[in-house]
Amino acid sequence: MGKPTGFLEIARQDRGYVKVEARRKTWTEFVQPMPYPEVGRQAARCMDCGIPFCHQGCPVNNLIPDWNNLVYRDQWKAALDSLHSTNNFPEFTGRVCPAPCEASCTLNIDDNPVTIKTIECMIVDRGWDEGWIAPVLPSRRTGKRVAVVGSGPAGLACAQQLARAGHGVVLFEKHDRIGGLLRYGIPDFKMEKAPIDRRMTQMAAEGVEFRAGVEVGVAVPLKVLLEEYDAVALTGGAEAPRDLEVPGRELQGIHFAMDFLTQQNKRVAGDDERKAAPQGVITAKDKHVIVIGGGDTGSDCIGTSVRQGAASIVQLEIMPKPPEKENKGLSWPDWPLRLRTSSSQEEGCERDWSVVTKRAIGAHGRVEALECMRTEWVKDASGRSQMKEMADGEFRLRADLVLLAMGFVGPRRAGMIEQSGAALDSRGNVKADVDNYRTSVPRLFAAGDMRRGQSLVVWAIREGRQCARAVDELLMGRSDLPR
Repeated sequence: MGKPTGFLEIARQDRGYVKVEARRKTWTEFVQPMPYPEVGRQAARCMDCGIPFCHQGCPVNNLIPDWNNLVYRDQWKAALDSLHSTNNFPEFTGRVCPAPCEASCTLNIDDNPVTIKTIECMIVDRGWDEGWIAPVLPSRRTGKRVAVVGSGPAGLACAQQLARAGHGVVLFEKHDRIGGLLRYGIPDFKMEKAPIDRRMTQMAAEGVEFRAGVEVGVAVPLKVLLEEYDAVALTGGAEAPRDLEVPGRELQGIHFAMDFLTQQNKRVAGDDERKAAPQGVITAKDKHVIVIGGGDTGSDCIGTSVRQGAASIVQLEIMPKPPEKENKGLSWPDWPLRLRTSSSQEEGCERDWSVVTKRAIGAHGRVEALECMRTEWVKDASGRSQMKEMADGEFRLRADLVLLAMGFVGPRRAGMIEQSGAALDSRGNVKADVDNYRTSVPRLFAAGDMRRGQSLVVWAIREGRQCARAVDELLMGRSDLPR
């Protein structure tokens, strides 16, 4: 806990944003850090709540009251050690996590939770600035070799933990740069890529070997890895996007969100247009953009379209508009369903709910409009909600660019997964439980979105860490790695 009476004396304050007009013109991060003394004051608000429900809300089980107390007492390096004990990459989660810990905070009962995400990010950023973060070398080398396939947050966490246990780790990535979703899925204005490069330098010093541009299942058969390594961990993403199955889907100008976002990230990284967009440039400049899907990926499409100079942006969501405020008596300490407005949505877009797309209309092979239908959700005889189209609910939206951000249906099966012969679960993910992360194939493990389906960066880090412990236990008979 922090100061016993801190939550009574100190008002909640969070990091600010660069003003909309300024940040719309740049691809850099726009969250403004807080002065260290103010961060200490905010940490002082952490109360002696008896049961720290923030632990329940945080997938990696961060020791939140502990490092809040240390920051309050100006013991920042000790706070960093506590933070790193559960989270390999708090600078990632401190930037892109939706902060379920804050939803679970006892002070959220009256809508004033501790600014946990901000404190977390400030701890690790100060750690880098002060030079406190260095490679963690194992006391001995085991002689065992492990291949980790997929360099997103799950793969990075898994590889780092295994290297610290003394194993020889090779991290494979099919793209030209390491980072997975962090590198090519999250826009630079939400998270710049220098933090990834910085961690790569640390991990290389710890013994991790990076092999980018190598697609396992294509360039290298999976069976070769199983022959050459003592264990293999599959830590790729849930990359198969949900498609829009309507007439006119084949028209040019309708694209999956990740194709659009990846191109822009490559441009920001300095790639030329031909390298960034080998299958054709996707740009929102001077276009009327429709984003289908109301989640984080859709929000990222909005922020990217704003910066590219879209003429207009409309975001469509199939579900009803959530309430402005949740019923705390029913939701707390769980993640609540309520209306949220992202920083990208604040930058300029129109939002519409309870809308389904019926048809894409175009001319000369290009999309020009979407035919949509308003719906309502009604309960059937069994009490289940069913979507029903409204009478006279048809309307049309102008569309030069349509971005499909409706989520993902699981990992891509062609190539590596098909070659593995591993059993899949009912949703098409690689089947493995959270006790040992083993697949149906001996010495083959799975973690992250490839195992659990589309999820958060913080869940990927958790699964990568736990998978590393399971691999270590298989190879050594026991493990000292934290779970």
